[in-house]
Amino acid sequence: MKKNYFSRKGLILVLSSPSGVGKTTISRKLVSEDKNLSLSISVTTRAKRRGEVEGRDYYFVDRKIFSSMKNKGKFLEHAKVFDHYYGTLKSLVREALSSGKDVVFDIDWQGANQLRKKIHDNVVSIFILPPSRYLLKKRLVNRNQDSAPVLRKRMSFFSQEVSHWIDYDYVIVNDNLRECINKVKLILESSRLQRKRQKGINSFVKKIKAKR
Repeated sequence: MKKNYFSRKGLILVLSSPSGVGKTTISRKLVSEDKNLSLSISVTTRAKRRGEVEGRDYYFVDRKIFSSMKNKGKFLEHAKVFDHYYGTLKSLVREALSSGKDVVFDIDWQGANQLRKKIHDNVVSIFILPPSRYLLKKRLVNRNQDSAPVLRKRMSFFSQEVSHWIDYDYVIVNDNLRECINKVKLILESSRLQRKRQKGINSFVKKIKAKR
């Protein structure tokens, strides 16, 4: 078991990508393999898809409730994506960070921009790209979650979404899921070790410098 010599400040790991590239799969795999990582569950107005579970995948609400939550300032970030609204609850993020966990966000570029403005020093952002436009479309067709009009709309927004890669700290191409997850893990571990996040390092250094 690893020994912790001093406390660490929690961080927010943001994963963004065009729809269908795999950020949701990657984020959930990361959480399943890292006990110090918590997944931010978004509130959404879109309908529940087959196999999705309330409170595990999303918190599903109607537009009236979402609007009320937004007006009351309950969201850390929120955005409209493909005619549906998504938002992250402040309370859940604060609870996770206060318990010593880092939080991974599976959000689009709009939400990522809001997080940077509010808590810039605490955000590590990664943009995930597909190997090609053709392979992305093939993946969206194969997963069979969207109607033909919705699929066309997703692909029509592809270039706009990809243009925001430049705003992120890191960029990864998801041409192999396991390799992509491992790269994200390396970024996460490196970010955890940054000096600015080592809260107890000053007292630790003083202690080891002290004469015995």
